[in-house]
Amino acid sequence: MRSQRDRMLSGEPYDPSDPELVDLRASAVERCRRLLTLPPRDEDARRAVLVELFKRGGETVGLHAPFWCDYGVHIELGARVFFNFDCVVLDVCPVRIGSFTQFGPAVQIYTATHPLDAAMRRLHESGRPVTIGDDVWVGGGAIILPGVTIGSRTVIGAGSVVTRDIPDDVVAAGNPCRVIRQLDARR
Repeated sequence: MRSQRDRMLSGEPYDPSDPELVDLRASAVERCRRLLTLPPRDEDARRAVLVELFKRGGETVGLHAPFWCDYGVHIELGARVFFNFDCVVLDVCPVRIGSFTQFGPAVQIYTATHPLDAAMRRLHESGRPVTIGDDVWVGGGAIILPGVTIGSRTVIGAGSVVTRDIPDDVVAAGNPCRVIRQLDARR
């Protein structure tokens, strides 16, 4: 029988009260709280926590606490990703973020979703992965919903709610987020 964690990561309905998942979430919260208590200039201690927190990319991520996530170990970061204050990542499914991507304050990335049926919602939740390309800029307060892919070099306007995939090299904004204009694809 597959573990609840395996079911969760594959997007199947899973039991969030499973002891392994509860323990993993507690570890992530402890690491996020530790980031809050460390002096901002103690770069070595902060870096050690970030390396433990993320599956990949903790070595180069820039992050202003507070930062919160469900697990952390399901978040894969490229080189030099930056999270401003108050970002939240609900990583019940993989979250993959490309290199040099930047998030404004209070950006939220959700992979978690719940059944519409109330009785099922009492027992299970599920998720869909989120993928964000290289060199993306996500403005403050944007919300990225489960299953979304955002292409490389794209700009997401502040306060946007990203409900569907957004291609490479565009400016997109609004609720729901939609492409406003094409960007020059030259690097």
